[in-house]
Order: sequence, then structure tokens, then C-alpha cells
Amino acid sequence: MIRIGIVGSGGMGTVHYSNYGYIPDCQVAALTDVGPRGEERAREWGVPFYESIPAMVEAQNLDVVDVCSPTFLHKTHVEQALRAGVHAITEKPAALHLSDVQEMFDLADKQGRQIYVGQVLQFTKEVEVLRGLVQSGEYGRPLDAFFERLSARPRWVQNDWLFDRQKSGLLPFDLHIHDLDVIVSLFGKPLSYSFTASHSSERAFPEHYRFLYEFDGLHVSAEAAWYNADFPFTARWRVYFENAVVVNDGSNVTAYQFDQPPRIFDTQDLPKIPTGINLPPTGMFKAELSHFVDCIQSNRPSDKVTRQQVLTVIGLLEEITAGS
Repeated sequence: MIRIGIVGSGGMGTVHYSNYGYIPDCQVAALTDVGPRGEERAREWGVPFYESIPAMVEAQNLDVVDVCSPTFLHKTHVEQALRAGVHAITEKPAALHLSDVQEMFDLADKQGRQIYVGQVLQFTKEVEVLRGLVQSGEYGRPLDAFFERLSARPRWVQNDWLFDRQKSGLLPFDLHIHDLDVIVSLFGKPLSYSFTASHSSERAFPEHYRFLYEFDGLHVSAEAAWYNADFPFTARWRVYFENAVVVNDGSNVTAYQFDQPPRIFDTQDLPKIPTGINLPPTGMFKAELSHFVDCIQSNRPSDKVTRQQVLTVIGLLEEITAGS
């Protein structure tokens, strides 16, 4: 039985807690939180509340600490878990600076423990289909790709920490990181990149980006936005292979070819578990956390969100954020 302590009882902490209930051979055993709701949430969950990660680990004989605190606390909380002798799961991004993430992995190596980073798109059926098509070459090699991730500016955030560059990394680390992680996992590190960014005179941070990543024989563009408008959340992609166009329209993944009917892939995501946040019921978090629990049982790193993948993505995003 894998015993888990959660850090943070906000949106993602609650999502993780709910999903662990669907995963065999694991148990949420404790909670710690930097916010005011922690003790109340611990009572709701029926677990003990602790003032710190070391106290929680020692008292509950934990195997892993799951870090769902605000971004700027991830490094501190992951390192506290590792120094306490347990593995760490952390929500994305692992940290905002490449040097910080490297230090985190170095400490994990020293302690003989693992870090698992919650890049949840790797555990969706849509990305599973795309990865299979890229690796198999069924439609030839990819020539061009476009990824889109757009939303209204997140006005739900408490204390506006998400709009502080030093605390959140802003839009690139909040939204675009999902698509860039998929891009890097499929195609590797780009040979070069460029981007544009724009914002209104009322904002001190970019609200909209367009990115262009160049690979050998492949062009990948992406768009990300925190619109100053009540715009519905939109996440789509389109990949042009030599012999097909494959489209994820947000509902279905469909391949289009000449002289063939459209091929609709099976991307049914079961079970669909309510998130309690601004995402519909989904199975992706269960798939993600099940994978991490399985890795923890044999003390092995993830082969779906690899160290090099994480380092490459954070390095690129740090450069982009510094330059915009």
C-alpha cells in the first residue's frame, strides 16, 4: 500500500485526493497546507492535518508527498519531501528556472528517490493516439503541426499570485507548458524558435502568444492566451502528415485522407471522474496518478514524463518568459 501525503487543499489538491480514491494499492494518509482551509479540508477528507511536510512524513510513514501548492512553492516543498526520505509528485511546472529543476533532480538522485511531474496531457487518449501515429509512421512523417490553448484570464486566482512573473512564470508556464511538453515529447528539442506576445495597456504581462518551433523538416506553431474576455476554454491541435491530416477538435480525433472516409479514433476516457475545478469530468488524472503509483512501487522514474523532457521544457519556457 502506497501511503500519500498531499500538500495543498486547493483545486489541484482536491482533484488528486478524489482520484486516488479510484486507484488500488494507495491511500491518502495526511494533508498539509499553507492556506487557511487546510485543517477544515483535512476533516472533510478524514485525514490528519500537519503543520509541515517533515512532521507529516515522520508521523504517517509516507511513501510519497504529492505537491499541489502554488508554483512558487514547488521547489521548496519537493526538496522538503526528498530530504524527509520520500518520493515527490509535483504539479507542473516543477519550478520556474532550469537551474532549480536541475537542483531538484540532483537532490532526488542523492536521496535515492524519484520526482514525478504532473504533465497530465501525456495521459490523455488524444495524445496517446498522436504519439502512436508519429512513432508508427502510418501516415508518413509529420510536416506541420499546430497547437491551440486559449482561455479567459483566470480571475478565480486568490491574491493574484498567478499574475506575478516571479511566482507563476505567467502564461507560458500556466497554459503553453502543456502543449510544449507534448511537442518536446514527440519531436525532441527544437532547433530554433520564435514568438510574438501582446497585451493591453492595462496589463503588465502578455495576454496572448504565438510560437513557432523549427525542427528538421517540421514546423510546429502554437497559440496560448489569457484573453481579457469571457472566452470559453479551448484546447485543440492539428498535425499534417505526408498522407493525412489528423485533427483534435476538442471532442474527437479524426484523420482525413484522400479516397478514404474520415477515421474517428476511439478516445473514450473512462472512468470520467469529476474534477471540482474548471475542467469537465475526465480520466486523465487517474491515469497520471496510477502511472506514478506504479512507478513508486518499483522506485523507477517515469518513462512518460522524463527528466530530460522536463528540463528541456523548463529551459525553453524560462527563455521565452525572460524575453517577453
